Amino acid sequence: MSTTLERAAATDAARSADSGKRAGSRRGERSRGASLAIHATLLVASFIAFFPVAWIAWISLGPDKTDFLHPENIAGKISFENYSAVLGDTQFLQWFANSLIVALGTCVLGVFIAASSGYAVSRMRFPGHRQLMWTFLVTQMFPVAILMVPLYNIVANFGLLDTYGALILVYCTTAIPYCAWLLKGYFDTIPQEIDEAGRVDGLTPFGTFYRLILPLARPGLAVAAFYTFLTAWAEVAYASVFMLSEDKYTLAIGLTTFVSQYDTQWDLMAATSVLIALPAALVFYLVQRHLVTGLTAGASKS
Repeated sequence: MSTTLERAAATDAARSADSGKRAGSRRGERSRGASLAIHATLLVASFIAFFPVAWIAWISLGPDKTDFLHPENIAGKISFENYSAVLGDTQFLQWFANSLIVALGTCVLGVFIAASSGYAVSRMRFPGHRQLMWTFLVTQMFPVAILMVPLYNIVANFGLLDTYGALILVYCTTAIPYCAWLLKGYFDTIPQEIDEAGRVDGLTPFGTFYRLILPLARPGLAVAAFYTFLTAWAEVAYASVFMLSEDKYTLAIGLTTFVSQYDTQWDLMAATSVLIALPAALVFYLVQRHLVTGLTAGASKS
């Protein structure tokens, strides 16, 4: 009799647990109205983000200078004349080469310094390691207008005005603090047993960092590289002050040459803007599979 009662009690408990799971799954399911609201919000946000880009691309296809005033008339006379004029009649290719040198130089130097400092703070406990990271954070508090004069004086004193090196160093001061924090959080997620295994195998600290840690930190490095590239690719304030020769202009400065005292060539500006955006879109496409992992890793770490 007792065995029968025990079996009945076990059966009731199993049924209760199963019904609880089904109720929990039902509670976790999203209602149709909530799903529609979320999708509608995402569609509106996507439209807001995509519309300015599509508008500029559409204006760039109008062959007349005043087509931006009447964009509905462009459909009947779509032309790539603006792109031909930018590529053939301006110094766009020189601007592009200058921007590429500066952006790649900033990317390589910035990621190297940020990764080295982030790894040092993540693994080593030297005097002032916490203060170092807070110093990086404090440097991000100052706007460009405040930093412009002291940076100009420093660059001028070192004789670097009107050189690619000036822009690379200045852009690194902007990109390194953020990337160092980003990579420090990512390195915190990598087990320290890997470092210990490297030391057991006879690797130096730099060898462990280069041969073991960096390959595991590719998502974080991809995000840092993307950020440093964009920092240098689209910047105009520092470039317009530090680059004095026309043959040293970057794309951002070159874009301003279409604006004069009495006229603004909106059609050429639109075409140039599209051409400037293409390399950035290509870099994003190459690193996009690492972006989510690199940005969220270390989020739960202190």
